Amino acid sequence: MEEKIKQLNEMFERVRQEIGTAIIGQKEITDFVLIGMIAGGNVLLEGLPGLGKTQLVKTIGRVLDMEFSRIQFTPDLMPSDITGTDIFVKDEQSFVFQKGPVFANIVLADEINRATPKTQSALLEAMQEKTVTVGKNTYKLPSPFFVLATQNPIESEGTYPLPEAQLDRFMFKLNVSFPSAKELAQIVELTTAKAQEPPQKVADSTLFDEIAQTAKLVPVADAVMTYAMELITKTHPENGWEQAKKYILSGASPRAAQAIITASRIMAVLNGRYNVSFDDIKAVAKPVLCHRLLLNFEALSDNVSAADLIDKLIAEK
Repeated sequence: MEEKIKQLNEMFERVRQEIGTAIIGQKEITDFVLIGMIAGGNVLLEGLPGLGKTQLVKTIGRVLDMEFSRIQFTPDLMPSDITGTDIFVKDEQSFVFQKGPVFANIVLADEINRATPKTQSALLEAMQEKTVTVGKNTYKLPSPFFVLATQNPIESEGTYPLPEAQLDRFMFKLNVSFPSAKELAQIVELTTAKAQEPPQKVADSTLFDEIAQTAKLVPVADAVMTYAMELITKTHPENGWEQAKKYILSGASPRAAQAIITASRIMAVLNGRYNVSFDDIKAVAKPVLCHRLLLNFEALSDNVSAADLIDKLIAEK
């Protein structure tokens, strides 16, 4: 098993390096997006315009040779523009289902919070069940299937915040930060000085399947499991943690518990280990929990964020 983990780790490193030829910096973001995809989950990327969120998703699709589809969410986008619809074919005198852009391996939901709730909900079934239902018929989506969504954190005019039920279907929420001066210079050099060579395919989805299946065999010690579950339960105000009682309306769901253990197992494999450590749990806690905590007005008035609360929770544990 250790030899298998070593081989997978080396193959994953090649994927990471090839992505790095087109994406400068953002290594942690890239790793978490890949971990989310290995786990079969969906990822929400939040950051200012121009930080390379769309480019990252397109690059991953190219490096892994997966079918990529981009949906630009706007207020006038309809659910059928995503899922597809039945079209009457005159020659056949019957209705034929015309697949929408959601029928791809990687679906980029660009600026997802610009679409109306009715259109946002068109992705709910796809994200959870990997199927699309139109009328009385249900269609299976390609395998593998991932939704990688983006949104701008500072614009509120003309946007529709994602409801908690849909946020919970994202395994991770990742905040894409502005690059450093050195990284910014590299980006400018890469994109303006010469023609950019597109990244090359170095693996396919079978690599993700192998890593995912291997990760399922990675043991989680009782103490580590208890620690992870206590992180989840303490986010619920009724369980006695003072910060939760003061600032949190609703804590993390059972999906958060599943996500934190699954992601920790994958992280252990990608770090060449056959065991989940406390550090693995801590490393994935923020991207798993931040978007799943519903804060109250007192948290807003005290300028307390979900990330602040998770930091305090980890520090106290």
